[in-house]
Amino acid sequence: MKRILIIEDDMSIAEIEKDYLTMSGYAADIQGDGAAGLESALEGGCDLILLDVMLPGIDGFSICRKLRETLDIPILLVTAKKEDIDKIRGLGIGADDYIIKPFSPSELVARVKAHLARYDRLTHGKGNPAEEIQVGNLVIQPGPRRVYVKGQEIEFKNKEYELLLFLIANADVVYSKDALYERIWGMDSVGDSATVAVHINRLREKIEENPSKPQYIQTVWGAGYRFKV
Repeated sequence: MKRILIIEDDMSIAEIEKDYLTMSGYAADIQGDGAAGLESALEGGCDLILLDVMLPGIDGFSICRKLRETLDIPILLVTAKKEDIDKIRGLGIGADDYIIKPFSPSELVARVKAHLARYDRLTHGKGNPAEEIQVGNLVIQPGPRRVYVKGQEIEFKNKEYELLLFLIANADVVYSKDALYERIWGMDSVGDSATVAVHINRLREKIEENPSKPQYIQTVWGAGYRFKV
């Protein structure tokens, strides 16, 4: 059973979220303040986090940044302020999606299901084998989600890793920026296809011997990107 961690100081909202998630077959835990929520998340055991932006103690933005240092599970920000959307988009804090209050419980459950399914596809699904993947001096271990370049482990953020694994699993296939954005981020997520170019550049800096002349992640002008084996 998938477990959802709800970090929300408004207990009436938190209980509604928990009730609907429970009715949909998920286990859900509630933490009512930022510090307790951060501690609970770092302890592990949850598959997705619903994180309120406005929290007592530590705000949701700070918690999200901290969690992204070690966790790669989906994080959905919940905000009551439309102005926060620009902050989320601009700061690039590592959230996978956002939901604006007030929201319908059915929308919440649908978002949760979609992100859990996408995460499963990218980590354990078709085209992402559990065994070690080796291409040249690049080694990926999908189980523990580790990446090595020339024997040295390189740290990857959640979306960087997902994008790299997707490209490798579909080697030699050309994907446009829009197609990659839809596959990795989802069309309802914060941002746009320009996010893909930023992440491609970050991947090249981490895995390519010469990022300006990439060996692995190649640009197909006018079409998109491909991972060349």
